[in-house]
Amino acid sequence: MGRLEDLLGLDHPIVLGPFGAGMSSVALTAAVSDAGGLGSYGGNALPPDRLTDLVAELKAATSRSFAVNLWVPQPEEQDAVATEADVERLRPYYDALGLTPPTLVPPLDFADQAAALLAAEPPAISFVMGVPPADVLAQARRKGIVTIGTATTVDEAIALDEAGLDVVVASGSDAGGHRGAFLRPARESLVGTFSLVPQVADKVSAPVVAAGGIADRRGVVAALALGADGVQVGTGFLVTEESAVGEAHLRALLGEEAKVTVLTRLFSGRTARAIPNAFVREMAGFEDAVPPYPVQNQLMLPIRRAGGADHINLWSGQAAPLVRRRKAAEYLADLAGLTGE
Repeated sequence: MGRLEDLLGLDHPIVLGPFGAGMSSVALTAAVSDAGGLGSYGGNALPPDRLTDLVAELKAATSRSFAVNLWVPQPEEQDAVATEADVERLRPYYDALGLTPPTLVPPLDFADQAAALLAAEPPAISFVMGVPPADVLAQARRKGIVTIGTATTVDEAIALDEAGLDVVVASGSDAGGHRGAFLRPARESLVGTFSLVPQVADKVSAPVVAAGGIADRRGVVAALALGADGVQVGTGFLVTEESAVGEAHLRALLGEEAKVTVLTRLFSGRTARAIPNAFVREMAGFEDAVPPYPVQNQLMLPIRRAGGADHINLWSGQAAPLVRRRKAAEYLADLAGLTGE
């Protein structure tokens, strides 16, 4: 067994990428864990009491290791506010969909979320967007909780390793969903997976998990050959039967439009990779004008919920044309080389 399997008690060095709000499911997390990988659940949008309940639900659903993911807050985003221009920019969409602009609320407190997770004691906690506070890492270590950090550059990987995280995910720019850059702007941190992985493997002591553009056994073999201890797969699991992905998003991932993806800030205020739709194309000129997360994210929530395929965030990695609909355990077996595919 390799270092990643030993650390987390896995049969296969395969990690389910943690999805954002509304796309993670207990069923998918448990299915990946039960099949011998590391199931993950995106908990960033969940309040502390819901995180407590989630860990209990996951422990009831699987006896194997799993991870719950949190976003480390970005300092420059803490005091962001919406201007009248930010609201008016989206006014045509509110009006067309019969919506009222939302009242913004304070973002969830990371310290409270982390405290709830530590108290609930999941087998692992993963982080994106930064280095978690030292006290969080110290408490996790005392409780025997494995910590996983996400890097988009070599310097970020070194920062995570020096902070003492147990596992470093090297997330290449091929990956779908939000970019986790935290030392430099996202646009200056776009390193492809197969350029990033060997550089990170050469610089850190922690096990390295390759993420981004890995959708079949060929990608797994390539990542391991480049020095990774395991792989993290998102888009391929997003289309599995246990996923909570919506129908419009699923159709896009399995359709011809998935051949093209773009990096956009329009949905949340943070850079993310998605399949372009009508909203992305109509608003392309405002990429640099929209407010940062969490302001833009809150302004967009009612539009995303009401607008259908033309207005939702169609997160997707660049390997989406390689994926197909099936059960998670079957897909994991293919990734692990158990089926010959």
